[in-house]
Amino acid sequence: MVDQSTAKGVRRLLSLVPCDRLPRVLGYMLHEAEFLSPYGIRALSRHHHEHPFIVVAGGVQHRVDYEPAESSSGLFGGNSNWRGPIWFPVNYLLIESLQKFHYFQGDSFKVPCPTTAGPMMHLGDVAADISRRLSRLFLRDADGRRPVFGGAAMFQTDPHWRDLLLFYECFHGDNGAGIGASHQTGWTGLVAKLLQQSGE
Repeated sequence: MVDQSTAKGVRRLLSLVPCDRLPRVLGYMLHEAEFLSPYGIRALSRHHHEHPFIVVAGGVQHRVDYEPAESSSGLFGGNSNWRGPIWFPVNYLLIESLQKFHYFQGDSFKVPCPTTAGPMMHLGDVAADISRRLSRLFLRDADGRRPVFGGAAMFQTDPHWRDLLLFYECFHGDNGAGIGASHQTGWTGLVAKLLQQSGE
């Protein structure tokens, strides 16, 4: 817990990550070769695509690969679960946490976003950037295509279907295509709150 004196009293921030270590944590989270996708924060670092995490137990090799969409094995029912896709509930909690850190640290605490070549941003702007990336899943790009529809031509081009947005369970970690169940109006519906906060 860290105290910060203000004109009105003392603010307290209870955090598992001390503020002096936060830039290092965010360095990985906001790195495009790691967790940061054009459409949000991935569930597993893209680094594991070329460098899978391998453990040998009892003479048997077990590995965790980066799988941004459906699983390459039937072991998990065809779903890669938390090994790469973008999940709305985790992203939403990250955005809220960054907003709270910004409230405590103020505009002077800045990190590069994206890590490698991005401008220095305070944590409120970082939260807004991640929010925009998530919203981009459902918005048309310069070619009129919505990332959420991936390669589904009917949803991308048919005038009867292209504006009927589906809230998927999770999203491809690299291209934003909707994967998993396509009726997740619960947690994916959080996009409405993100749009409200951004004023879009």
